[in-house]
Amino acid sequence: MKAPPRVWIGAILVAAALLLLPFALAYAGTAWVRIANFAILYIMLALGLNIVVGFAGLLDLGYIAFYAVGAYVYALLASPQFNVHLPFWIILPIGAAVAALFGVILGAPTLKLRGDYLAIVTLGFGEIIRIFLNNLSRPVNITNGPQGIAGIDAFSFGAFSFAKPQSLLGLDFSGPIKYYYLLLALAVAVIVINIRLQNSRIGRAWEAIREDETAARSMGIDTTRLKLLAFAMGASFGGLAGGMFSAMQAFISPESFVLVESIMIVSMVVLGGMGNIWGVIVGALLLSFVPEILRWTVTPLQEALFGRMLIEPEVIRMLLFGLALVLIMLFRPAGLLPSAVRKRELAASGEAPLVDARL
Repeated sequence: MKAPPRVWIGAILVAAALLLLPFALAYAGTAWVRIANFAILYIMLALGLNIVVGFAGLLDLGYIAFYAVGAYVYALLASPQFNVHLPFWIILPIGAAVAALFGVILGAPTLKLRGDYLAIVTLGFGEIIRIFLNNLSRPVNITNGPQGIAGIDAFSFGAFSFAKPQSLLGLDFSGPIKYYYLLLALAVAVIVINIRLQNSRIGRAWEAIREDETAARSMGIDTTRLKLLAFAMGASFGGLAGGMFSAMQAFISPESFVLVESIMIVSMVVLGGMGNIWGVIVGALLLSFVPEILRWTVTPLQEALFGRMLIEPEVIRMLLFGLALVLIMLFRPAGLLPSAVRKRELAASGEAPLVDARL
């Protein structure tokens, strides 16, 4: 079916805006380009978790563990820690594969668990990975413990480095701007893979498992294999994002992979709309940019109104974050942009009368 011209025009305008965005943000400061880069990382993480939570209906509160695995794989293979400096295009697939393996390791013993029990096990898995990374410095120093790994190699092609500013066609490309375009390309690839998965036989089988696993099994769906595949696919995107994070920061430590980060990623999926790729992207963007906007505006606003800062920006950020989640659960339990299947599920169960009344 051929798309109407307005669709192509809209796609071209969005693409142009995304290509020009880092230069517009650079006028406000390089920090905003970095914030945009982390927003794209969160989009990749949220889309990976959406496969597990949104498509297959498996609650995972330890997703940050796969992010950590990908980050440490890159750090160990591209730093002075072991004096190994492999090219990034070799390490990133390795990190994604290792993260997928850990996803299978997590999924295998949890195949018969559902709901709260699955959430507790995955939460424990995430904490176990962080504690291991924090303690694998003795008797053999592997991760350098709580001190973390520094001096991690940036992405480079020969003499071209993503960490160094360069000029091209009269435009100044800083390191964060270079990483922005690479992250954008990877995010587009992840989105395309998600769309293809959702519209495939595998995606429909995941939806069947999410709606009723017993009925799906009785219809001949291999629920064991497909649940493990969901864990592996979701974890691989987390590992890919972790490798990007490691290269961008040039330093990582276990403190970057705490439970709060897992909760934040789950919140992005729930806020945007579980099972809806575009909704998840919206949720990731909101929870990436809004806290930073508050960080930059709350303090000046309080000083202008009261002459001093009464409440720390971090406290206000968490208060608004909690309030937003409460309001979403009350008035739009399917998320800001829910999937059509999710809306029908909630409507059939009688859990979302307010949602249907507004739609």
